[in-house]
Amino acid sequence: MIKFCGFCMFFSGLLVFCSMRKHLLLTLLSLEFLALSLYFYLFMFLGNFGMNYYFILIFLTFIVCEGALGLGILVCLIRSQGSDNISGLSILGW
Repeated sequence: MIKFCGFCMFFSGLLVFCSMRKHLLLTLLSLEFLALSLYFYLFMFLGNFGMNYYFILIFLTFIVCEGALGLGILVCLIRSQGSDNISGLSILGW
């Protein structure tokens, strides 16, 4: 039952990530949700085999760095464009 819940978490996050392409904030939130579901799977995997949880700390560090980088890009985009709409961006005139 717990594995099915994690499976549903991953695919619902993937569905939102693929469908929300207009706003950068929703895309970043879905990426964080995907990372949270992978963290959940990794915790279950390492717990079932009795391994150390040091790799989870490294993975959590990378998740935090990815979130900080995404928020930095979001702030830069809002300051330059006025909103987080990706559809209004041009590749050449950014």
